[in-house]
Amino acid sequence: MDQIELYILLLYVFAFAIFAGYQVISKVPQLLHTPLMAFTNAISGISLVASLIIAGEGKNLTSSILGAIAVTAAMINVVGGFLITDRMLRMFHK
Repeated sequence: MDQIELYILLLYVFAFAIFAGYQVISKVPQLLHTPLMAFTNAISGISLVASLIIAGEGKNLTSSILGAIAVTAAMINVVGGFLITDRMLRMFHK
């Protein structure tokens, strides 16, 4: 399998993941949104740790740059997820 075929395969997997994720999330009842957000925050935390490891390995410049971009994206996702979860939980306070 050459590089072009590999990238096309990865693009298909990415497109399928977007479609499947949208279908799953759109069918979640409102009652389960807060636990689902907590679960996705945990997954984002795992991806943050993995991206920190990749960025810190320093094997080559490309992996370090991509790792730093991944750290930034994962950190934005984690912080945003916690802010949204906190906002949702405050709706239940009287």
